[in-house]
Amino acid sequence: MKAAPTPSQKADFDHRVTYHTMVHEQMNRFFTGFRRDAHPMAIMCGVVGAMSAFYHDSTDISDPHQRMVASLRMIAKMPTIAAMAFKYHVGQPFVYPLNALDYASNFLRMCFAVPCEEYKVNPVLARAMDRIFILHADHEQNASTSTVRLAGSSGANPFACIAAGIACLWGPAHGGANEAVLQMLGEIGSKDRIPEFIKRAKDKDDPFRLMGFGHRVYKNYDPRAKVMQKSCHEVLGELGIDDPLLEMAMELEKIALEDEYFVERKLFPNVDFYSGIILKAMGFPTSMFTVLFAVARTVGWVAQWREMIEDPKQRISRPRQLYHGHSDRDYVPLDKR
Repeated sequence: MKAAPTPSQKADFDHRVTYHTMVHEQMNRFFTGFRRDAHPMAIMCGVVGAMSAFYHDSTDISDPHQRMVASLRMIAKMPTIAAMAFKYHVGQPFVYPLNALDYASNFLRMCFAVPCEEYKVNPVLARAMDRIFILHADHEQNASTSTVRLAGSSGANPFACIAAGIACLWGPAHGGANEAVLQMLGEIGSKDRIPEFIKRAKDKDDPFRLMGFGHRVYKNYDPRAKVMQKSCHEVLGELGIDDPLLEMAMELEKIALEDEYFVERKLFPNVDFYSGIILKAMGFPTSMFTVLFAVARTVGWVAQWREMIEDPKQRISRPRQLYHGHSDRDYVPLDKR
């Protein structure tokens, strides 16, 4: 196990990430090749994969220095690419990164600043964004992390491996959980209908399920959710938002935490329940939620990729498959079937 970084090592890492945030200017043209209504995750898959065509000097995975350079580039440039995907999605000009800002503040500025007026980053929102990035950075062998490792085990280009992880994360069963929370709230419609849907959630014969509650790994309260809950209330309080959807979410949270049915089954609000509310309050459309997840998860993907590549015993991944189909069958010519 490697030792934790010293203050000087941490400062050096921060400096190198900060000064790798710009992307090659020619990459701007990639965005114009997408339809103006393209999903931001589709753009992310394409542009991140295209990075392998621009940065040839950091793709020799046998070279420790090149591995480090590739890692820094992916961590540093992912927020810039994500912000560009957002700006293209909403039809606004790209905003270049600013080296004077920290990682989260820089990302918010690139997303929400416009050339015609000065933009000042709200520290409450920056802190919430930073927490979202940290808490989503890595989470054991989930589907997208396994995808990155599977692709990386073949010796594939590191940027292509991360693009593969993004493609996997795009699936609604994986990275779309916080978006599903808001869709559920939209289905409920109003606070006075919450008891009706709580009753439906308890009915095993009813297909309705409360999204953003419970977790496959955390059988008690998701520890990340405690931090997100605090951030959620801070953000809503700071912005003074009067949004019926967000008010409904807070009421649903209160009822679920007190209802014996959910408490007994340990169906507590998880990190996805709160992060979707925070992102909506910040002004991100639901189509950007999984993109932000990808930005955060890139750090974990890169760490997993490096750990795997640096293992001298690592071989190409080859999942096994058990066949449960037909036994021997006689061949019948097609014209006689």
